[in-house]
Amino acid sequence: MPSHRATALFVAALVCTTSLSSSGLRAQTTVTSERPASFTLDNGLQVVVIPDHRTPVVTQMIWYKLGSADETPGKSGLAHFLEHLMFKGTAKHPAGEFSQTVRRVGGNQNAFTSVDTTGYIQRVPREQLPAMMEFEADRMTGLILKDENVLPERDVVLEEYNMRVANEPDERLTEQIMAALYLNHPYGRPVIGWHQEIEKLDREDALAFYKRFYAPNNAILVIAGDVDVKDIRPLVEKNFGPIPAQHAIPEKRIRPQEPMPAAPRTVTLSDPRVEQPGLRRYYLVPAAATAATGESPALDVLAQLMGGGANSYLYRALVIDRGLAISADAGYDGTALDPSQFSILVTPKPGVEFAPIEEAIDKVIADLAQNTARAEDLERVKTQLIAEAIYAQDNQATLARWYGGALTTGLSIDDIRSWPDRIRAVTAEQVRDAAAKWLDKKRSVTGYLIKDTAPKHKEKRS
Repeated sequence: MPSHRATALFVAALVCTTSLSSSGLRAQTTVTSERPASFTLDNGLQVVVIPDHRTPVVTQMIWYKLGSADETPGKSGLAHFLEHLMFKGTAKHPAGEFSQTVRRVGGNQNAFTSVDTTGYIQRVPREQLPAMMEFEADRMTGLILKDENVLPERDVVLEEYNMRVANEPDERLTEQIMAALYLNHPYGRPVIGWHQEIEKLDREDALAFYKRFYAPNNAILVIAGDVDVKDIRPLVEKNFGPIPAQHAIPEKRIRPQEPMPAAPRTVTLSDPRVEQPGLRRYYLVPAAATAATGESPALDVLAQLMGGGANSYLYRALVIDRGLAISADAGYDGTALDPSQFSILVTPKPGVEFAPIEEAIDKVIADLAQNTARAEDLERVKTQLIAEAIYAQDNQATLARWYGGALTTGLSIDDIRSWPDRIRAVTAEQVRDAAAKWLDKKRSVTGYLIKDTAPKHKEKRS
């Protein structure tokens, strides 16, 4: 899942250069690399090719337009469960063959599920791409599932839930905050699922979900690396072209939407394993794909101003000036189909109560909502955001993630490439208006993580 800092880098640009003067970001020029090639097969598969000839390596990512928010109610965790099962083999390639081949050629692979997407990635020497593509195309429709490998994998997922959520107070707090933030939208249920629903998932559930959503017209194939589109297109047509489209899949995903927030909500999680109390506040805000013009980049800049490092407003107020906290962070996750989150995370100093911390947070927000940020601060954070985008491009897998994550959540290639220009165009007034409009406490859930110090009651023996 995206981090809490500057998560809009998932929709960052390809290549840009910034000319800096002593007074900050002044003369600026965006230089973009060759536009990624994009084409669509007759069966609806969209393909994006991102050349990167620095090393003889290629990254293949296939993104399916389905995530936990697309699951059948009552069957939470199904998208993630199926992600695990996609490694159980086909009639052509038995279980384990795909993974063993990746390891044998010196590559690596991974898979992930989010609220909106499921993805599979391989990074291999360029000459191994045809084999990887053949494997991936085969399992798009050829998956074979048997109870003897489905049920043990369900136990693996349950153990993952225990390790990552049930035994991690931080994750349990996030789970509860999300459930409180989304009263109606399926983003409120965890990607991994609710335990009592995971344990009831079976082979029939997985197969039905697979047949419903895994199809070329519900996927985007991203190839980044030492490749040329003239060589990629025939390879894609050979492997994916024969797979028929699934016409029952709607062109647009329609989910239940949130009612207008009417009151702030709070969640308190008490756990004896908590070593360090924490405070988190999530606001319901628009995602990049659905925000009004200029709002999403303004939220990016606002998050960086508030929580992007030691010079950020929250860090200054809470850590430096008042000495209330050890850390203070803020982030905006714009990569989503539906309303997303703006988050504030604070770790108090030992012995510090939550009340003065919330007071300081509210004061920072009120000031931002009433007054325009200083010009030098605005220029600094815009420079930081653009620089992070530049540095991250050293990793071709990151490029593939940018494009895949953006395209599967309603953005375009032009949206991705123009992100630095939109950041540069953000004004102090837009940041002020974003703070006033979206950081309204009625739109928030505040979560408190505290240590449970209550003594354990032992059962009496008769």
